[in-house]
Amino acid sequence: MSEQIKHECGIAMIRLRKPLQYYIDKYGTPLYAANRLYVLMQKQINRGQDGAGIANIKINSKPGTRYISRYRSVDPQAVNFIFNKVAKKYKKAKKGGGDDGMNDAEWIKDNIAFSGEVWLGHLRYGTHGENSIETCHPFLRQNNWRSRNLVMAGNFNMTNVEELFSKLVELGQHPKEKTDTVTVMEKIGHFVDEENQRIFDKYKDEYSNHEITEVIERELDVARILRRSCRDFDGGYTMAGIIGNGASFVVRDPSGIRPAYYYADDEIVVVASEKPAIKSAFNIDYNSIKEINPGHALIINKDGSFGEHEILPALEKKSCSFERIYFSRGTDPDIYRERKKLGKALIPQILKAIDFDLKNTVFSYIPNTAETAFLGLIEGLEDYLSAKRREILLEGKPHLENIEDLLNFRPRVEKLVNKDVKLRTFITNDNDRDVMVANVYDTTYEVIKSGVDTIVVLDDSIVRGTTLEKSILTTLDKLNPKRIIVVSSAPQIRYPDCYGIDMSKMKEFVAFRAALALIEESGQQYILDEVYEKCVASPDSRENFVKDVYSKFEPQEISDKIAQIITSQQVNAEVKVIYQTVENLNKACPEHLGDWYFTGDFPTPGGMRVVNKSFVNFMEGKVIRAY
Repeated sequence: MSEQIKHECGIAMIRLRKPLQYYIDKYGTPLYAANRLYVLMQKQINRGQDGAGIANIKINSKPGTRYISRYRSVDPQAVNFIFNKVAKKYKKAKKGGGDDGMNDAEWIKDNIAFSGEVWLGHLRYGTHGENSIETCHPFLRQNNWRSRNLVMAGNFNMTNVEELFSKLVELGQHPKEKTDTVTVMEKIGHFVDEENQRIFDKYKDEYSNHEITEVIERELDVARILRRSCRDFDGGYTMAGIIGNGASFVVRDPSGIRPAYYYADDEIVVVASEKPAIKSAFNIDYNSIKEINPGHALIINKDGSFGEHEILPALEKKSCSFERIYFSRGTDPDIYRERKKLGKALIPQILKAIDFDLKNTVFSYIPNTAETAFLGLIEGLEDYLSAKRREILLEGKPHLENIEDLLNFRPRVEKLVNKDVKLRTFITNDNDRDVMVANVYDTTYEVIKSGVDTIVVLDDSIVRGTTLEKSILTTLDKLNPKRIIVVSSAPQIRYPDCYGIDMSKMKEFVAFRAALALIEESGQQYILDEVYEKCVASPDSRENFVKDVYSKFEPQEISDKIAQIITSQQVNAEVKVIYQTVENLNKACPEHLGDWYFTGDFPTPGGMRVVNKSFVNFMEGKVIRAY
């Protein structure tokens, strides 16, 4: 994407289902799980570069010994930094225990941190707030009772933090922060405590307190805890947690907005945000990797048994389509095919825009995430040319081309956009800064016929349009093309996201700015006032009133206005913008229909409140987050 946007975090969990000695004997190292977790996190580094953290719990540790270990870091290479620290602990311990000690699971668990059976990793993309150790997951809620400890990490945003905070206060708590992470953990923690108390009260007349501890850890009903905890949540979430007794869980929202996948065999259970990470770490067949169902939790008990449990009734599945377009790694075979379909679906619009003049058109893309869609686009062009040849050669349709030229013609494909350096603006005025920004991208010269060729450049999404305006279009215009057509493999982003992506303010979207310009030009400013009045009068409405801002204009009208907005006075070429249609997006990604940022159809009531609140903030001049 030409404009980086921060997005969903990444999670990774490993549960060893056999004693540690088994892995030492089979794999020759006590760090089998640590090494696999490292791979899981590195293969998901695209999901979080603002920080990382890991936690580990030893099951059935002796009283008086530390059984929960945690490292977090905001180092630029946070994952490497953390696992280097773990490795140093083992190297230091080896000096004391020698080779015998490092091959003895009991000695290792008694003497080395991060030697437990349950591992949880997190990669953070901070959509809001500061980047500090305190904001990195996993979070830890501590207690002297082992089964009351809770470690949590997640990929989520809640739209109703105020409501959840109030419920905690009603329960008698005094939360230290009003953030969704702390609020969610304290809510789950409260019901962890209640579940402990329920079992204690049940058996207090039958067993001693010491004996009840073992009974509680054995009978702890994690599904019951999650059902009571999650019933008030409104948002997109995949939340992973470990209870101090070793039981663990990963719970997913009822609409399946945030992703979660798992694999299990007799040795391990592993969970990650992306399938390729699991494939790489364990070299298993893709078909054996399963998706956690929406509204369900994968629960792994203290004894290693596991299963999926319904926590909340599943709603219509609305998995985030941006995961497929941009966020997730394109090495997933399904995502790879879907991105190629997105590129191919654009062919009719592109051919019409270039007047079917392929001879004088050069195709390129914005590196690197648009590359796969670009491959699909080129395949689509090849299919079009094959169909034309068939019409002429087999069906005898009239043509102007020489037959030999027709047979030999191929689409003109060039790499025109290169982002090979990070330039700093240093201390400079605004004019100089714009000049510097324009040089972030470079181009390939002498491949465009001056004043004749059209450049078609594919991006996977256009959010704000500022990079196109200040850098890419200016760079391509140096080649002196006749036209520049910018193509987005995603539809117009019209509405804020409130489930994890850093897109929360209406004025940031170039599509919204285009609609405002069209409203002003057509003298229909009353539309804004009417939408504002509806939003203020019904703040809890489940209707998206902001749709009215766009309803008077056809999508192409908005695209044409966007083209005007992003074309600076320095650009001489004619500029046109083409967006993917929502219909083609849903055809390409039929199992991932979460398209609220394009359509305004938010899957939860909180989403509707957020979009209307975001518009109110815009009208009132408040540049703040709407949730």
